[in-house]
Parts: sequence; C-alpha cells; structure tokens
Amino acid sequence: MKIAALLLLLAVLGITLVSATKRRGNTASGKAVPKSFHDLTVTGIDGKEIQMKDFKDKFVMCVNVASKCGFTPQYKSLQALYEQYQDKLVIIGFPSNQFLMQEPGSEEEIATFCEINYGVTFPLTEKIKVKGGGQHPVYSWLTQKELNGVADAKVSWNFNKFLISPAGEWLAHFPSKVGPMSEEVVQYLR
Repeated sequence: MKIAALLLLLAVLGITLVSATKRRGNTASGKAVPKSFHDLTVTGIDGKEIQMKDFKDKFVMCVNVASKCGFTPQYKSLQALYEQYQDKLVIIGFPSNQFLMQEPGSEEEIATFCEINYGVTFPLTEKIKVKGGGQHPVYSWLTQKELNGVADAKVSWNFNKFLISPAGEWLAHFPSKVGPMSEEVVQYLR
C-alpha cells in the first residue's frame, strides 16, 4: 500500500513538473526556448496594439528614440530608409526617457514633434523602458540571447537599432553612431 501511494505521489509530481516546464516555455534542461519576435506586441503611440506578427515577411528595425538627443536628427534618415525600403522594411520607433531624460514629452507631444519636424510616418509606440527594471518584453527579447537565441546586446544610448529578419530572427544590433542609411544597415536590405 505504501509503495502504491509513493508511486502515485511520484507520478503526480512528475506530471506537475512537466506541466510547469511547458508553461514556462522551458526545455527539460531548464534552458529558455527562444520566443519568436512575431509573438510580441506593444502599445502604439495612438493607444492601439501593434502586433509583430503583422510584419511577417518584412524586415523590422526597432529603434529606441528620443526628441532631445544629439542623435535625434536620425529621424530624418530613418524616415528616408523607411520610404526607400517600405516594400520590405518596417521601422518601429520606441520612445524612451531613460537616457538623461531626453524624451520627457507625452505620447501626443512625441507624435506631433516627429510629424512636424521629420515627417515620420513609420509606427511609434508608447514610451517604454528599454533597459533595467520594467524593461518592455520587446526589448527583453532584443537584448537577451536567452530569449532571441542569437546574441546579448546592450542598449547604451538613444537610437540603438535592432534588425529582425522577415522570419522573425534577430539579425543585428547597431549602436547610436551607426546611421540608418549606412552600408552596415543597408546591406541587409538589398
């Protein structure tokens, strides 16, 4: 009787462990299974949900942006890149106020600034955290090899750029100083 009860207990524990592992998205080894970029979502600057799955079959460039930064003029190059390659590229601007508070405005102020000063037509999101506590899940995926399956990356300042393949795979990280229209970036889009 005791052996049967012990076997039953072990079976229940085993099922519970397997079930918990599947819910966490982990393999039996405890390593995280990379979540597809296309499974991620973010709230747009207009309050509507942006689903990355809507961009399957296109490259996606994620850029943490700010209105009062020395790199802010890159909005012009980002818009030019977006216009030139819009048949195969989506650029998403992620406003963040984490670097010397260089994005202090509201979502409405940010959208107006981008439209008036740079003619931005690519999607913008609500203000998010791109690093540290409260980091948005999109940026967790972009910066953690454990999630993206390719590389760890550090968002060191505004206008860091991440390029995702049409299949939803992490391709590259470009620091702020790399311009959107540079050969380093454009080579992926030709």
